[in-house]
Amino acid sequence: MREGRGDRRLISSGSPFEGAYGYSRAVVRGDEVLIAGTTGYDYARMVMPADVAEQARNIYATFAEVMKEAGGELADIVRLRTFVTDAADCEAVLKVQGETFGAIRPTATIVEVSALLRPEMKVEIEAEAWLRPALTQSEHQPVAAISPSTILHELGATKKLQPSHCLPSFGSA
Repeated sequence: MREGRGDRRLISSGSPFEGAYGYSRAVVRGDEVLIAGTTGYDYARMVMPADVAEQARNIYATFAEVMKEAGGELADIVRLRTFVTDAADCEAVLKVQGETFGAIRPTATIVEVSALLRPEMKVEIEAEAWLRPALTQSEHQPVAAISPSTILHELGATKKLQPSHCLPSFGSA
């Protein structure tokens, strides 16, 4: 569900906590998406799995839905902040993070906290994303297909560079 206010959009995951506690699952403003701290509930069934890795998977599934509604995807996420209630759970949570974000590689922090809102909550993660503009077909040209002279021309370079201008000097051998 979306609600608008000026130039920002509010996104809800349907969690009863959002309305009761006065927050949004995410706020979209321009190309920025801020995703609230999210715990591992399966919102379709409103159950919290006991396994911390399953909780992390549920969080990332919620993030995927939020990003889709925001007009993006998980690949747009640039920052993760993870809170665990037991340092022994870090490895399991980070393994799921690696499975989900291994190719994306956002910045990330993980810290141990004394507790979350409810005892069954073992991990909470918040995220930030920047939506990428939609590319036209012509903008999908691979960088390797653009010649160096074209790049220099586009940058307004007038002097022709020689290979020696681009390579560091290591002295004579």
